[in-house]
Amino acid sequence: MRPVVAVVIAGLVVAALAGCSASTAEPTPVAATPTSVPVATATAAPAPAVRPELGAQANLAYFNQVAAAVDPATGGRGFVDALVAAGFDKAMMEVGFDKTSVNLDADSVQFSVRFPDGCLIGQNGSKSGGYHSMVTSAISTGRCLIGATRQIDW
Repeated sequence: MRPVVAVVIAGLVVAALAGCSASTAEPTPVAATPTSVPVATATAAPAPAVRPELGAQANLAYFNQVAAAVDPATGGRGFVDALVAAGFDKAMMEVGFDKTSVNLDADSVQFSVRFPDGCLIGQNGSKSGGYHSMVTSAISTGRCLIGATRQIDW
């Protein structure tokens, strides 16, 4: 029985050595696959624009941006021209006079743009403390400015 025991022990030794060599073998490297990482990109904010479908209040900031950049020395026409260039509808505008009835410079110039839900009214002049604006309802005549206004015929 000794030869059988010797063969069994020899088999166990071979199996143990085979197990050791398998466990000490270098692992096979696995190629890493690159993963895509999203890169944040800056997107430009949309350019300001008139949005008549949103109404007067929603357009106030853009109205102010345009009107505040106008040189008051250009008078009412300067405000109208700047607002038209910015996309406001000239047919919906009103503007006051640059001169009084005795041909003196007006203390301030008022201008407006009518929307279906209200009016944007701007005013600029040295005696009125510079540029001011407001959103208000149209008056009973459907207009925005009270009193006589200039015809916008240019």
